[in-house]
Amino acid sequence: MTSEIRKRAQEVMARCGKLATFSEDSFSKSQGSTRRTFLSPPMHDCHREIAHWMEPLGIPVRVDAAGNLRGSYAAAQSGAPTLLVGSHLDTVPNAGAYDGVLGVMLAVGLLEALGGRRLPFGIEIIGFSEEEGVRFGVPFIGSRALVGLLDEELLNVQDAQGISVRKAIQEFGLNPAEIPQACLSHTGENTECFGYIEFHIEQGPVLEALGQPLAVVESIAGQSRLEFTFLGRSNHAGTTPMHLRYDAIAAAAEWIAAVERLARSAAGLVATVGRIEAKPGATNVIAGETRVSLDVRHGSDQIRIQAVQDLVQQAQEIAKRRGLTARWNTLLEQRAVAMDPFLIAEIEHAIEKTGGVAHRMVSGAGHDAMILAEKVPVAMIFLRTPGGISHDPAESVVVEDVEKAMECGLHLLDQLAALSAAALVRASSSIIRERE
Repeated sequence: MTSEIRKRAQEVMARCGKLATFSEDSFSKSQGSTRRTFLSPPMHDCHREIAHWMEPLGIPVRVDAAGNLRGSYAAAQSGAPTLLVGSHLDTVPNAGAYDGVLGVMLAVGLLEALGGRRLPFGIEIIGFSEEEGVRFGVPFIGSRALVGLLDEELLNVQDAQGISVRKAIQEFGLNPAEIPQACLSHTGENTECFGYIEFHIEQGPVLEALGQPLAVVESIAGQSRLEFTFLGRSNHAGTTPMHLRYDAIAAAAEWIAAVERLARSAAGLVATVGRIEAKPGATNVIAGETRVSLDVRHGSDQIRIQAVQDLVQQAQEIAKRRGLTARWNTLLEQRAVAMDPFLIAEIEHAIEKTGGVAHRMVSGAGHDAMILAEKVPVAMIFLRTPGGISHDPAESVVVEDVEKAMECGLHLLDQLAALSAAALVRASSSIIRERE
C-alpha cells in the first residue's frame, strides 16, 4: 500500500506541474512562472485536463455559473450527504505550481485511491475559479457563489480592461443568471453538504522549523486592510531648511517604523506596509503626499482591531507633530474564522495514524474555507512548504509530505465513513443552527 500511495503522490505532483503550464504568460520549464486569473482562457485548459483525469472514475464533471469546476463521486446509497474537498485553481502573477492546485489534485488522488469503493457519503471535488483577487481586486469569487454572496454589486465590478465579472462569466461561455444554482443548500435534516476539507501548502516556514510534514489548521486569522495618506507640502529639496519642511515621506517612514514595533509587541500579530506611493515623485522635490498600505492579521479579532486603532492614533499623532494631515480608509475587514472542532479532532487522529504529530496552527493567509464556513463546517490540512516560499516559481513540496497527506486523507475518509450518514448530518445541522 505504501508504494501505491507513493506512486499516487508522485502523480499528484506531476499533475500540478502540468496545470502550471496553463498560463496567461508564456511558460518555460526553466522559469516555471504561472499566471492564471479568474476565467482567463487557460482556465479552460485546466478544466479540460482535470475532467480527463476524473473521467476513469466515472465522475460527472460540470462547471457552474461562477466558473467553479465540480465533480461528484456518488455515495453508496442515494440521498446521502456530501463532503466537499478541494481548493482554488487561479493563481497570483509569477506563481508556483502548488498554491491551491495541490488541494484539488490531492482530492482527485484520494478518489483514485478508493479504487471504486463507495462511502456512506458522497464526495464533491471542487476547483474554485477565483480565490486570489488578482483580476478584479476582490478575492473568493468562486467560493462566494457557493454561499450566495456573488451578488449584483460584485457582478458589476470591473477589471483593468473595463470587463465586469458578469461579462467575464459570459465570455467564458457561462450564464450569470444560473449563479443561484451554484449555491450550497443546507436545510436541516436534508443537508446536501455536511462539511468541507481543504488541503493546502502552508505558505510559511513553521512546519519546516518543526520538522513536521502536516498540520491541522484551527483557525484562519482575521484581516484588516487599510490605506493611509499623509498630506504635507511639496517644496524644493535644495532650498527648504529641514526645520521648515512638511515632508509626507518622512512622516510615513516614522509611522512605518511604528507599525513594525507594534507588531513585534504582541504574539501572533503581523502587520505589513507593502506599498508606498509618493507624489510628486521627483528626486529634488519634497514629497507633499504619501500613500501607504496596511495589512494587519491575528487569530483574535479583538487584538487585531485594537492594533488597527492604535496605528490610526499613531498616524494622527505623527502627522500633527509634523504639521501634516493623516487620512485613512478601510479596504477590507475580515473576521477570524474558527475551523470545526469535530473535523479538527478527526484530522488530528488521521495525522497521528500516519505517524506524525498533530500540530495545530493559525493560518495567516486567507482561504476559501473561511468563506464556506458561513454555510458548512470546514477544516484545513497544511503541508510543509520548503523554505516557506509561496507565490513564487520557487514554491515547492516534497513527495514524502504529499504521501503523508494522501495517507492522512484516506484515514480521514475511513474515520468519517465509520459514522452513519445520519450522525454526520446531525453534527453538521447542529453546528449551522448554532451559527444562525
